[in-house]
Amino acid sequence: MEIHTLASGSSGNCILISHNGAHILVDAGISCRRITTALRSLGVEPSELLGVCITHEHSDHISGLAVLTKQFSLPVYTSPGTARQLCYRMAGLEDLICPVSPGEGTRAGPYRLDSFSTSHDAAEPMGFTFTADRRRAAVVTDLGYISDEVLDGVLGSQAVVCESNHDVEWLQSGPYPIYLKARILGDKGHLSNEAGAALALQCAQAGAHTVVLAHLSAENNSPARAFETTRQALCAGGFETVTLAVAPRSTTSERYEV
Repeated sequence: MEIHTLASGSSGNCILISHNGAHILVDAGISCRRITTALRSLGVEPSELLGVCITHEHSDHISGLAVLTKQFSLPVYTSPGTARQLCYRMAGLEDLICPVSPGEGTRAGPYRLDSFSTSHDAAEPMGFTFTADRRRAAVVTDLGYISDEVLDGVLGSQAVVCESNHDVEWLQSGPYPIYLKARILGDKGHLSNEAGAALALQCAQAGAHTVVLAHLSAENNSPARAFETTRQALCAGGFETVTLAVAPRSTTSERYEV
């Protein structure tokens, strides 16, 4: 199994999961044109996609979804609560929705697709895991804290794309208004570098060999700071050999193997 991030951050999120020629997206938070261009640069035709998994309805996760699904009639795997929000906003989407309640699973081509609840200020947000041929990858971003549901969902995955959104000190001393700082730091906001590092370490302890840090804030974080925080946590736990990377904000990443 392979992972490419096509975009990652507050300006847009999209991830490609691939296995033996079977491809599925997680989120579509950049334009359809950018998605199709990125896919074709990787040798993937958008019409080949098995579908799109949507974690929640915020614009940086769905901005390209309406055009993408209209052009290619792709199934949309998401929670019932998120599905309602999407159908309010996008005409003609109802027939493409494949509802998956948090904690439940379904099949998409060769993948066993499982979901789990996350804590975020959205209707019914979820993370996803993808299992094929004994390989398992997890995608977990946009969560205010690491819940038992998150741990149950992601532990045991060989590769994890996990949030490392902000440096707490940078956020607290930065220019954001007080209400926005409180939202980001709250239980329905985003994971700090330290919290993301703690999740990465728990995943490594459960067998993960690849960790990709994602959804970094452009204003309140840096790739170097996020990377170093997690690197130190992994090394302190004795997991120096874990492959650690930071997803680029607006370009296609390298290939991460699962």
